[in-house]
Amino acid sequence: MRPSPRLSPALNVVIQAAQKAGKRLLRDFGEVENLQVSVKGPGDFVSQADLRAEESLRADLSKARPGFAFLMEESGESGEKDWEWRWVVDPLDGTSNFLHGIPQWCVSVGIEKRTGENSSELMAGVIYNPAMDELFWAEKGMGAFLNDRRLRVSGRRNMQEALFATGIPFASAPKRAEFSATLAKLMPQVAGVRRFGAAALDLAWVAAGRYEGFWELGLKPWDCAAGIVLIKEAGGYVTDPDGNDPWPHGNIVAGNPNLHGPLREAVAEGIARVATSRGTAG
Repeated sequence: MRPSPRLSPALNVVIQAAQKAGKRLLRDFGEVENLQVSVKGPGDFVSQADLRAEESLRADLSKARPGFAFLMEESGESGEKDWEWRWVVDPLDGTSNFLHGIPQWCVSVGIEKRTGENSSELMAGVIYNPAMDELFWAEKGMGAFLNDRRLRVSGRRNMQEALFATGIPFASAPKRAEFSATLAKLMPQVAGVRRFGAAALDLAWVAAGRYEGFWELGLKPWDCAAGIVLIKEAGGYVTDPDGNDPWPHGNIVAGNPNLHGPLREAVAEGIARVATSRGTAG
């Protein structure tokens, strides 16, 4: 995609940096597919690909906006403590997919503005899926787009027709009981639930109307920064399970205006059910 005149200069910078990092990751992805048959496996290679992508993004974004701070998945926080603007970067969301040769992964960058001593606001976001060459981008007050096409969330109103996405807790990850309780509540009501393994892309697909909604507990800021902006600018709602602003805490319920409410209620009920059972057990 060639950057549009509608974009602010900062967003143009992000798009160019994300596409550059994404194209390099795509080359690495071809190597990962070859490494699947090796004895050693692709794990070390993927870690290096992730770090190289992050360093590419850091270099390009720093050069364009030297005063911006960073919050990055691999290297954490950097820059001035009293920053006014900050890049929130996930250089490779969907690492397990990447590791297994599954083309469902992306580069995600959000732009955050400090609004108070302990508060901030997300102003723009870019999510780039190199495998499909899909560039999702949004800026506060300017709408959300896929490449050059304007995005709107789904217009479906009935839970029976709804397709939702989520992230399934694995291994020792927390919130497994809450997830199971929510899933048990939702499954009899909906057309389906998907787990594709890249939260940023799941959020982008809600903005694009491919899903009616998405929920996950315990996301990191870099997982959801860009996606939150996209959904809001596409006409959707993003809250935590209690209906409050989820940023930057990471308990996310997103959806179109018709079905966000029922989805949020199901997630809240699942959390409450687990809390009650633990209280009873105690």
